[in-house]
Amino acid sequence: MATVIVNGGQAIPPNRMLGGGTEPLNVGWGTGAGTAVVGDTTLFTETALDLTTTSGSRTAGTSSRVTTTLTNDTYQVTATKTASGAGTVTNAGLWDNVTIGSGTLYLKGDFTGIVLASGDSIAFTIKVKFA
Repeated sequence: MATVIVNGGQAIPPNRMLGGGTEPLNVGWGTGAGTAVVGDTTLFTETALDLTTTSGSRTAGTSSRVTTTLTNDTYQVTATKTASGAGTVTNAGLWDNVTIGSGTLYLKGDFTGIVLASGDSIAFTIKVKFA
């Protein structure tokens, strides 16, 4: 299992510091297998809430700054995604666009599959610590 800031996402913080770009606060999830690596540009089989459709919308999260070691050294996004169908979620990521198939992937993580029935939810808390 791995969580990485992908190569394409490396440009997002400098762009934001200069007042450009879009904040990566949209959470997507996928149902495919694999291990996240920095060269990834998409999730493994990113799906909509029904866990089968590969188009639609990601879930806009709420961003904040939190303290891990030093005051406000960590960017945090929280979002809850509720499945409208059954399936197994195996990976998730932060995007700078809410529409599946659009935008730049910033961060990606894979994990042991979480089996969901329709109506089940995953509450994601994604943290990026700046050291």
